[in-house]
Amino acid sequence: MISKNLKLMAALLWLGVLATAAGVVYVSYSGRMQFAELDKLIAERDRLNIEWGRLQLEQSTYTTPGFVEQVALNRLHMAAPVPSEVKLIEK
Repeated sequence: MISKNLKLMAALLWLGVLATAAGVVYVSYSGRMQFAELDKLIAERDRLNIEWGRLQLEQSTYTTPGFVEQVALNRLHMAAPVPSEVKLIEK
């Protein structure tokens, strides 16, 4: 006949095995969820890097002297003054 202590020890070991199995399942699931989140964040980083490069290119286009001159002439109807309209002021 198996003693009470041996039965109790077997039951505790069985509970320990079940708790360990549940822990393995939880850790595996958590790792998968974190990997999926990492994958999403990497995709977002790549999208933002592409957008950043596009914005830098757009900024460099808009700041060229030729573009600024065209905007001044066509949209703002500005023109360079003729020499007779220029006044030089000295301190």
